[in-house]
Amino acid sequence: MSRNVLVVANDHVGSMMAGPGIRSLRFATELARDHTVTLVVPFATDITDERITVVQDDPWDARRMNERVSGFDVVVAQKLPVMTMGRLARSRTLAIYDLYAPLAVEELASHSRERRTRRADAAWRLTAVTQEAALQCGDAFVCANERQRDFWLGCLLSAGRVQAAYAADRSLRALIDVVPFGIEDAPPTPSNPVLKGVIPGIEPGDKVLLWGGGIWNWFDPITVIRAVDRIAAQRNDVRLYFLGLRHPNPGVAEMEMERRAIALVDELGLKDRVVFFNESWVAYEARGQYYLEADIGVTAHFDDLETRLAYRTRLLDCLWAAVPIVTTSGDSLGSLVQERGLGVALPPGDIDAWVSTLTNLLDNEDDRLGIRERIARVRSELAWSRAIEPLRALVEAATKAGGHLSSRLAARYVGARAENALRRHGMFGASSRAVRALAGRTAPLEERVRAQLR
Repeated sequence: MSRNVLVVANDHVGSMMAGPGIRSLRFATELARDHTVTLVVPFATDITDERITVVQDDPWDARRMNERVSGFDVVVAQKLPVMTMGRLARSRTLAIYDLYAPLAVEELASHSRERRTRRADAAWRLTAVTQEAALQCGDAFVCANERQRDFWLGCLLSAGRVQAAYAADRSLRALIDVVPFGIEDAPPTPSNPVLKGVIPGIEPGDKVLLWGGGIWNWFDPITVIRAVDRIAAQRNDVRLYFLGLRHPNPGVAEMEMERRAIALVDELGLKDRVVFFNESWVAYEARGQYYLEADIGVTAHFDDLETRLAYRTRLLDCLWAAVPIVTTSGDSLGSLVQERGLGVALPPGDIDAWVSTLTNLLDNEDDRLGIRERIARVRSELAWSRAIEPLRALVEAATKAGGHLSSRLAARYVGARAENALRRHGMFGASSRAVRALAGRTAPLEERVRAQLR
């Protein structure tokens, strides 16, 4: 049965976009094979796709979203304003929330290497209560891997959502199922060179280590940079390229780990000689050529809760382009890399292991070729057309699950929002915002995006 589906993106969707935007766009286009789909994007976009209707609207404005969600059979979103989630729970519209990024955990990791402040604590409490509201109000949920699903099942149990669902489906797949990130069905095709022989300092015969995506606070570029520094002292053909620094979402500020990475590269004298930063962001449709020119894909992270629950989507582009991977162990894709022989997963922070592993792979073309062949055999398992099936099943078969926004949680949300406004804007600023809200006016979109993301 064809349904009228609304997909709401909370991140920029366009020719340049990061993981959340890509995921929202793919949800929309894949569901459009069988349903009528509208995609809401928060910023002006250059994306056009005849399969879907794309509209720009403000996903953080409850008044706008209350109006926008009306009349749809199904709404799919990573999150919505709390009052909109409560409204959807009382309506006939099916609400499916995508929990692939555990935001409260991610925010802890984001601030873990910075001095903790009352402002950061207030922002975290607002994120946590918003997450609780989604768990109370949603009719069904999806996440990115089985570890995440176990985590969210515990949260749903605490939210009182499991007992009724268990009576109807003891597997609880109708309540929450796994929809991993996917890759295109076909691998990238070669085009004009973009790195080797093009970027000054990267020669055609050099070995390129590619760090896909940006440098967020929960990543560990420091270990990789120090390892490359040691390798470069022994050979002159290794190059480390960071694919993007400036996030395509204007609300995402530069992160502390990015500053630390750039400072270390400057300190070691490696910038534009051994280590290279793309100061902007690579267009989504153009990224394939960068991976095709890479000899090894690299990323590193820490031994913490964020890693345990993470799904490192940047590694999927390596698999899409059949690039051998060297990463840190601890997350689900790192386990896949190790179990299926798609590269090597190393202990967190082990510079010696990075030096040894990278050197061995760079020196052994047969090993890299063997990894590429194993990746080619795995690739079809990761296609978007296959990954999306559990979401498609929920859209077509799920029913209203009796969720609701409790008055107690609604009160906690109002308190958390007031505290967050006070910590961010002071008494006068918070009062001005309250007056604007009562008058039906909102703060500029970019200001509210920054409040949501930082």
